[in-house]
Amino acid sequence: MIAPPIDSISPQFIAQYRDKRGQIAPVRANRGISLFSHVWNLAREWGYTAKENSVKGVRKNKETPRDFYADDQVWAAVYSQASEELRDAMNLNYLTGQRPADVLKMRLSDIKDGALEVTQNKTKKKLRILIENELANTLDRIKSRNRKVSSLFLIATPSGTALTQSTLRIRFDNARNIAEKRALELGDINLALKIRAFQFRDIRPKAASKISLEHASKLLGHTDQEITSKVYRRVGEVVKPTK
Repeated sequence: MIAPPIDSISPQFIAQYRDKRGQIAPVRANRGISLFSHVWNLAREWGYTAKENSVKGVRKNKETPRDFYADDQVWAAVYSQASEELRDAMNLNYLTGQRPADVLKMRLSDIKDGALEVTQNKTKKKLRILIENELANTLDRIKSRNRKVSSLFLIATPSGTALTQSTLRIRFDNARNIAEKRALELGDINLALKIRAFQFRDIRPKAASKISLEHASKLLGHTDQEITSKVYRRVGEVVKPTK
């Protein structure tokens, strides 16, 4: 397939892509538009076109933030079926509030001066998470593991192999499937449905929903509390009655 000349691409073509792709995957259509805009800007810098970015002025599909909340019952159901390394990953993800990719790259060498140092992949934001309370207990358990081969990574199998995003997903899916089956066997259809909806990425919002907004925003590495509130806080604010 021969690509059309860049100067022939108009906002109308971008809108047509949005509408057609948006019928199946509206969020992915938005990501595609953003990618095209980035490529267009590079083309302008490199002198392939002097035309204004064709994405400018084209509206995107409306996105609704995911609002699933993994309550303690759902968490316990999946956690009880998880492997040792998956439990470590779930605990660290919840206690640090970091993205899954940032949790998987955590190393023993990141533990310095009583803190767990994190540099977020997405934003390059640097954090020093104090090692205390349950995080301290979790790290102590991980460091005391008698693995066949010592691993530099905190999240690793008993043989010492570091988990990747792919192997993490396989382990999580397996634990979730068993938990869902157990719930169905007990006749708890509502719990089974919630377990089925649970994704590993829901752990970060669970962490953000358990603490104050200010604390959550700092822990997640956000510069704007509005992002934390709108996207990651998935339970209502606790308030007192009038009397």
